[in-house]
Amino acid sequence: MSAPNLVPPQSSALLASQEQQSFGTYFSAAIKRIRGGDIGSLPIILGFVMIAIIFQSQNSNFLTPRNIVQLILQMAGIAAIAYGVVFVLLLGEIDLSAGYVSAVAGVSVAVLLRPPYELPWFIAMAIAFAAMLAIGALHGWITTYFRLPSFVVTLAGSLAWSGVVLGIVGRGGTVIIGDPIVRGLSLSFFPPLVGWIICIVLIALFAFTQLRTYSTRRANGLATKPIGFIAIETGILSIMAIGIVYICNQDRGLPFIGVLLLALLIVLSYIAGQTRLGRYIYAIGGNKEAARRAGVRVEAIRIIVFMISSVMAGVGGIILASRLGSVSAEAGGGDLLLNSIAAAVIGGTSLFGGRGLVSSAILGALIIASIDNGLGLIPGFPSSIKFIITGLVLLAAVIIDSISRRSQQRSGLR
Repeated sequence: MSAPNLVPPQSSALLASQEQQSFGTYFSAAIKRIRGGDIGSLPIILGFVMIAIIFQSQNSNFLTPRNIVQLILQMAGIAAIAYGVVFVLLLGEIDLSAGYVSAVAGVSVAVLLRPPYELPWFIAMAIAFAAMLAIGALHGWITTYFRLPSFVVTLAGSLAWSGVVLGIVGRGGTVIIGDPIVRGLSLSFFPPLVGWIICIVLIALFAFTQLRTYSTRRANGLATKPIGFIAIETGILSIMAIGIVYICNQDRGLPFIGVLLLALLIVLSYIAGQTRLGRYIYAIGGNKEAARRAGVRVEAIRIIVFMISSVMAGVGGIILASRLGSVSAEAGGGDLLLNSIAAAVIGGTSLFGGRGLVSSAILGALIIASIDNGLGLIPGFPSSIKFIITGLVLLAAVIIDSISRRSQQRSGLR
């Protein structure tokens, strides 16, 4: 007589899933995904290492604490705008108005802080963000209701909002920001002890989140990431966080704007990866018609995404205005829009929709700011080359994305 099976079916499934997700199996699956074209942020990380080595060899000041802190301040505005661009790209759309929308937010705050209004900074910002929500809703509604390409709608919006900025500031004019709170966004630094506390809290929060996900999936009989990988990821994050705080403390301290960027990254990553809205965005970007047939309200999601894009453009515009201490008639122009879109794409967000992470924006912004910063440290180097190099990096990112997508499609057919 055979011994009875004392393991319930649920437990058997759980044990099977745990066996499938052993360290070796998980590592082999990761290698297989990379070979299949799912390379994630690997190219951008390797690219930054190469950039750092090249510029450090040309100027030993590139990796100094002073310049690292300056790099964080330099990339902050672009990264904030790129956060919103990522959501639009995930949907398979484009927002060409982000540059001048950011300028509308910056000039609105600057004007409301001055006579004759002289509003408190928090009211001025609340009004600016309310305007950003309205602008995003307008772009999304026009695109949805009239079934127009977002390219055309946001291009028209870019022209219109540039006119608004010019009308408020006046040709050749500049609005100075004297409010210490708004100026302090880019001029405030945490004392060393506070920086270390923030570092410890960040590491503890990451570890807690990973372990909670691990235990929840185990309890539900789902495949889990091996505990060894969780330990490795936590260790890598700890080394990076400790290194950044240590370097910043050698200069002025951890920038407030860097912590704000990190907080926004955590919130937006949670929305994209852990909420129903985020799942719908990825589903629409992957296959809009399939998502519609599954009951997803595609039109409503599109409007919400454009609202997110405009709000984050507003955040970026206020950050840029704070860093410069003023807003001019040229705000939002130049290469701001292209750099913001490039930051999202270079970081790994697909132009074809449905693939990418919010964190890709900060990685891409780091690359763009590093190129700009590093070339500025080389004496006599033509500034025009900066645009050529940035364009080539963007082209390379798009080519890698296209090759990766084709590789994944071929792998899926096998």
